[in-house]
Amino acid sequence: MTRDQGAPPSRDPSRSGPRRVGRPVVTAPRPRWVRRLGLACLIVLRLCAAVLALAVLTGTGMAWSAKNEVESGFTHSTALGQDAPRSRGGAVNILLIGLDTRKDLDGDDLPPEILEALHAGDGTQGGYNANSLILLHIPADRDRVVAFSIPRDNYVRVTDIPGYQQIKIKEAYGLKKAAVHANLLAQGETDPVVLERRGREAGRASVVATVRDLVGVPIDRFAEISLAGFYDLATAIGGVDVCLNNPVDDSEYSGAVFPAGPQHLDGAQALAFVRQRHGLFHGDLDRTHRQQAFLTAVAASLRESGTLTDLSKLAALITAAHRDLVLSDGWNLFDFVRELGAAGTLPVEFRTLPVLRYETIDGQDVNIIDPAAIRHEVRTAFGLETPTADAATTAPPEPSPTLRLPDAGEPITTVPGDSVPCVD
Repeated sequence: MTRDQGAPPSRDPSRSGPRRVGRPVVTAPRPRWVRRLGLACLIVLRLCAAVLALAVLTGTGMAWSAKNEVESGFTHSTALGQDAPRSRGGAVNILLIGLDTRKDLDGDDLPPEILEALHAGDGTQGGYNANSLILLHIPADRDRVVAFSIPRDNYVRVTDIPGYQQIKIKEAYGLKKAAVHANLLAQGETDPVVLERRGREAGRASVVATVRDLVGVPIDRFAEISLAGFYDLATAIGGVDVCLNNPVDDSEYSGAVFPAGPQHLDGAQALAFVRQRHGLFHGDLDRTHRQQAFLTAVAASLRESGTLTDLSKLAALITAAHRDLVLSDGWNLFDFVRELGAAGTLPVEFRTLPVLRYETIDGQDVNIIDPAAIRHEVRTAFGLETPTADAATTAPPEPSPTLRLPDAGEPITTVPGDSVPCVD
């Protein structure tokens, strides 16, 4: 088993600037593909609204048929485990996983035309890193959504992956999948689809358990979206409008080549926009701002394009979701959206888990963290603990009519109708 199946062993050349060893405590970690999370977060919630709209538009007589068709089209996973802890009192915690793989659910390479559109190489790159992780909390009173992004390079302890004690959190999926794949081969299993599906199911269970151990709260549901899924879903909603303060040219890596100012991006361009790793003046903080701005842009696109009230557009969105999303077993989207619909408009508060410093361990750049402080911050934000006087978190700001880009580590709140801000 090689670590290439989880993460590359060498220093990541995409991290520009001086080596960050022994720097002071910071509260703005360096998420990488977590920027894809903005779309994943919104897609899950908006897809639910689309499902409900479809049922309403097709009439009462067809509602149950539409519900059954939508529900049966998803791939479901039992990776949460029957005995795992669950939230109490009506609150719900949802883990969103953005998987960096160029393969479909059966392990086949994506078509060349898709890889070309994704600017993602020939299909051999990427492995199975969970490069985008976000934990959503919907409290029992349904008055808001709290969303914690989890930097992919956080250096965490693991107990379920043979040969490893500490890894980057993004590697939990790929390394566990590789271990199970090797074990199945040793037992004589040769069916590539069986190997892929059982390996990925083990990977999901590992990353769910690793995140749960890190943040110290139950995970009630999860959704997984792949690189191709991001492209398909962004295309299905007709692209997004963004605004850049400066022109960018990252044609060698992400494929992001855009002028300054407001512009409309199709699915492939949108992926490049949030994938860009090179040439950003403020590094990861700029990428985090792009994530936040992109989420606002997707919300605006769904609202203004009429996707939620157009049956053909709804069908395209749901078809893409069936192909690219994996949902935890027992997650009924109709019931879920019925609850959210009853709650009305929910503001979304974005936060990022704090990092102590950046170091290089075994040739890899990692984020050194304080697990106890992380658990306290998450549990406090979720209303499970009382804030302390020296807590790292700040009080959530009041929802504002526009998305405000905060200073490092400061949470922000967005509400539907936010305008799209210009970002670097």
